[in-house]
Amino acid sequence: MGYRRRTLEMQADRIEAVLERHHVQARVTGGAVTPRFVRFQLVTDGATKVNKIKALADEIAMELNKREARIYREGAAIQVEVPRERPAPVRLLPLCERLGSAPPLTAVLGLEPDGTPLMLRLPAPDVAHVLVAGTTGSGKTALARTLLTSLAMYNRQSQVQLVLIDPKGRGFGALACLPHVLGRIAASVEEATERLRWLVEEMERRDRAGVNRPALVVGIDELADLLMTGGATVETLLTRLGQRGREAGIHLVACTQKPTAQVIGGALKANFPVRLVGAVASKDEARYATGITDSGAEKLEGKGDFLLIAKGESVRFQAAWLGPEDIERICLVLREGACGRRCWSGSHVRPAGVR
Repeated sequence: MGYRRRTLEMQADRIEAVLERHHVQARVTGGAVTPRFVRFQLVTDGATKVNKIKALADEIAMELNKREARIYREGAAIQVEVPRERPAPVRLLPLCERLGSAPPLTAVLGLEPDGTPLMLRLPAPDVAHVLVAGTTGSGKTALARTLLTSLAMYNRQSQVQLVLIDPKGRGFGALACLPHVLGRIAASVEEATERLRWLVEEMERRDRAGVNRPALVVGIDELADLLMTGGATVETLLTRLGQRGREAGIHLVACTQKPTAQVIGGALKANFPVRLVGAVASKDEARYATGITDSGAEKLEGKGDFLLIAKGESVRFQAAWLGPEDIERICLVLREGACGRRCWSGSHVRPAGVR
């Protein structure tokens, strides 16, 4: 710990040295060490423009011998984030052991920079549907698997059921063993279209009956591919679900590696108020995926390094990860016992208080 503290102090001194060379009146006042990056907090004299410090990102990264630095404003302070040399993974099962229980219809996403578990309650008015965006290697499909699996871990089948659409047949295959999954995974465009038609019919039936349970969470991998092959029919069905699904207890969780205007039309885009954005290829993609300027998504490290975007604000977090053996264990536990708080790290079922 002493060595780490000395290292952090040395890095803070180097950041201040870069600022001083360019006549920027600012100092490092604190920070945080997260599983994936180190954050330094700067306080300026009040007259320094934020853009002037942002322009020094490359020089700060070079001074610290890092690939890059992400600089952004948060409240009255400016944050400088640089990647750690040895990132620490965040595993879902130990995180769930630490949590113990979760509110109904709430998914576990990962850890915030200060170590706080980050969770997402789907029925909340400002959530409803979630878009997960990022390039290959960003961890978007792994994050979607974590989100969907955590819902199954903390909710009975009478509370949550999963409908999975996976055009390439690779992203959600491991989740087929979850007892919460309705039917088989839709892998072809024909199967996906029929599943979406059924969901729209179910939405209309629920509207007429005034019911919204059990919640139906629709996981869609490769949204861009589905829209391209399914055409206007699929887009219309998804738009209807996006516009009216929440009141009927239907929530979309869609993944795409192409967060562009061509893929996500205006009507569809408006129905995803929450974005989980991993590393993207360019500033343009970052702006379109997050809906905000200078989010820094193009500088994320990949492999689970994400931004949660909601109501125009962003929270950086490290997504929790599930290995194949973890999913097998969860499926075994869920098939053998009632939903609730359990010892997920063992191979046996230990209910400890159903929520």
